[in-house]
Amino acid sequence: MDGPTFGLTEAQVAHFGLTWGVGGLIVLMLFVIWSVAKESQAGRLGTFVLFFVLAFGIFGFLMKQIIQWFMGIH
Repeated sequence: MDGPTFGLTEAQVAHFGLTWGVGGLIVLMLFVIWSVAKESQAGRLGTFVLFFVLAFGIFGFLMKQIIQWFMGIH
């Protein structure tokens, strides 16, 4: 055993990191984009475009999870 995994398999640790880690990074990106839009005085349209583009990434991540769940792929 290389290190402490708290009784979890490598696949379980990877799944946890992917699900909660990427989810946490998405939330962090929401705050970063809000800050960038506010500091650059992007206006309503610019802020909408920034969040719309980020939404494509979030949508892709969520769809991947839903498709895996639907197909029974783990």
